[in-house]
Amino acid sequence: MTHSTPAGATGPGSPDSPDAAGAGAPTGRTVLISGSGRGIGRLTAQTLLDRGWTVGVYDISDDVDWVDTLPAATRRRAHRGHLDVTDPESWTAALTEFTAATGGRLDALVNNAGILYGGPFITEGSHERDAALVDVNVKGVLHGARAAYPYLRATPDARLVNLASASAIYGTPDMAVYSATKFAVRGITEALNLEWEEDGILVTDVWPLYVRTGMLDGVRTTGTDRLGVRLTPETVGRAVADVVEAPRRVPAAVHHPVGLQAKLLYAASHFSPAWLGRYVNAKLTTSRRVRI
Repeated sequence: MTHSTPAGATGPGSPDSPDAAGAGAPTGRTVLISGSGRGIGRLTAQTLLDRGWTVGVYDISDDVDWVDTLPAATRRRAHRGHLDVTDPESWTAALTEFTAATGGRLDALVNNAGILYGGPFITEGSHERDAALVDVNVKGVLHGARAAYPYLRATPDARLVNLASASAIYGTPDMAVYSATKFAVRGITEALNLEWEEDGILVTDVWPLYVRTGMLDGVRTTGTDRLGVRLTPETVGRAVADVVEAPRRVPAAVHHPVGLQAKLLYAASHFSPAWLGRYVNAKLTTSRRVRI
């Protein structure tokens, strides 16, 4: 269950209270972002707030308190709350709460929340760690899409943006389960992009490579060593915001790689024979000897 008020609310009648902000009234373009307490989610939220959006800042942690540091005018457009993406009821509560403050409008949902572990599948992984990644990275996206659908369908030109990864281009050694979950996000995105087109909902995803966020704290693989962790959450947050705001085109791009490395790998995956794709990805991400 979620419990929150619009960020900065100090009581009835105060400048930042729901009454003063016009809770329940249309508030321009609106977006809810899961996992927006820190990292990419937080920077996406900050970027869209700066661009005039009303933003639902939802996270399983208490890190959403960063909205208290925003200028008052911006803070009125930031609605914070608790969201456990693995729990369908938590999704229902969060969306009910947020849309009550936006007059029922939901222009976009950003499925950003995600977790990972790095290292060899056998020695670093476990049934419990594997299940946690699937619960957050895959089921969280499914729960979010299902809960948001009626709001998105009722809002003209709405869109669903999922955070995938360049690890959805080719399976990534030492991140096997994380990579598998992002392949799942890729599949969900491609399927719903077609399925929801008649409902006027554009479904796309964003594919960064390694990003300097807390998710990679303590994680070191051959891939991170050879390719480097070059992307910042600011860069990816802006890229996600750009996808959320992108004018609708026909046909629209479904996948949006971020950064030169991801763009090159994505482009090469369309033209390379399977054996070459395997070889190149192996050379980039593992020190093991690979046969052609």
